[in-house]
Amino acid sequence: MNDPLDVWARYTRRLWRRLGLDRLSRRGRWVFFCAITFGLVMMIAVAADWDDIMRTGLDPKEPFQTYTPPPAPDYAKAAAWALIPTTPDRIVAGDPPTDVFFIHPTTFDGGHNWNGPIDDAGGQRLLERVMLPNYAGPFARVGRIFAPHYRQASLYAHLTLREDARSARAFAYGDVLTAFRYYLAHYNQGRPIVLVGVEQGGLLGDRLLREEIDREPDLANRLAAAYLIDTIVPSAPYRSGAPTPACARRTQAHCVVAWMGVEESDPNKAKELLSRALVWGDDDQLETLPDGQSALCVNPLLGAQTTEPAPARLNLGAANATELEWGVRPPFLPRQVSAQCVDGILRFSHPPSTSLKPAGNWPDKYKVRANNLFFANLEADAMERVTVSMGRSAFPQMVAPIEKNIVVRASPIHRID
Repeated sequence: MNDPLDVWARYTRRLWRRLGLDRLSRRGRWVFFCAITFGLVMMIAVAADWDDIMRTGLDPKEPFQTYTPPPAPDYAKAAAWALIPTTPDRIVAGDPPTDVFFIHPTTFDGGHNWNGPIDDAGGQRLLERVMLPNYAGPFARVGRIFAPHYRQASLYAHLTLREDARSARAFAYGDVLTAFRYYLAHYNQGRPIVLVGVEQGGLLGDRLLREEIDREPDLANRLAAAYLIDTIVPSAPYRSGAPTPACARRTQAHCVVAWMGVEESDPNKAKELLSRALVWGDDDQLETLPDGQSALCVNPLLGAQTTEPAPARLNLGAANATELEWGVRPPFLPRQVSAQCVDGILRFSHPPSTSLKPAGNWPDKYKVRANNLFFANLEADAMERVTVSMGRSAFPQMVAPIEKNIVVRASPIHRID
């Protein structure tokens, strides 16, 4: 039996000869080994500090106070909306009975800008191919969707607690508020509203709900439900008796469904999210979640604020709608995850389907998933709450318009005695 060390020595000598390194001088071999060693050390160092290196590359390196933001969107133009009906100012036959105001999640990584321009090519592709199909998609049958572009805070602004980053997030709210007011003035026409915000959009939706909707009784009464998805918001403003409380049951309207989810196998991530979360304070400034105050968690599988566990059989269907054209209904994968609210965080089981595994490059791990584990549950939940808000027994099914004229001619009637 050959000695493993002898085998390794022979293999090394053959490789040495094939690379032509046996012809190097002693000094040449020393230089070669030093270069290889240096390269390996650098690779290990880069791997260890990769996260910090990428964050540094996304840092605008300019104080927000001296930063010039991109031009503001003009919401009178269709180009300022990621999704808008063909005839936004006119209801046509076949339209669903309500409107959905959708605030999209982060799609702009950063670099030179604290806030992304609405026509950023990379962010636009991610929005159209991933975020809208997966997160606006569950509400496509619920209502007409109005999804404004806005000068979103960059991904980097969500990776640091610096004052500049907080200012960038607060700045984004101004665009969302402007878009919502324009939508109310020109498009809503008194219809019921479903408010949906995802991740950064959920943070902005939280403020919009409390400052703009709850303070107008007529508008608050028209809010069928609000969904703040993958968002940490404080539970206190949504206690029972609040203008818009957390949803306590599925058959409840004018309430809020909100959660931040992590896989149950990663409890450390849950703690990190809570410790670094920024929420709106009383003075409209972003601050860390106050000590002793819990985050709001409404279980999407149960439709209620509860710590009761929800088994996977209640999961009506997860979906990966990435790359699907808008309006194409994705295939559902039922019973993929169980879920339970624990200490203000929704902990869900690992989905068995490979199509639901997180994927992408470094920035993608800090964004919302490129699939929706609760797609079918969100759709059913929103339909139920709209139905209740309208005082109906079933979700209204709109009849498609008649596209062909039918001429009805007079016909004689023959009486039979």
